Amino acid sequence: MDEIIKLLEELNLDVDPAECDDLVDGGYLTSLDIVSLIAELSDRFDISIPAREIVPENFNSAEAIWDMVERLQDA
Repeated sequence: MDEIIKLLEELNLDVDPAECDDLVDGGYLTSLDIVSLIAELSDRFDISIPAREIVPENFNSAEAIWDMVERLQDA
């Protein structure tokens, strides 16, 4: 999960990504940030993120992103 937090920190959000649980709903992550994040997650974790997974619930917190990554790695 530390890697997820580092990726989020690289986006220079106006919030602590380790503590925030409304990254999308709070407007901290833009659509461009999410596209960039999806590309990085795909490369770093060797996963494919299908369109059905690109929903706010999966990107609202570092923990939610990590849960999605683990789920996709197990698929």
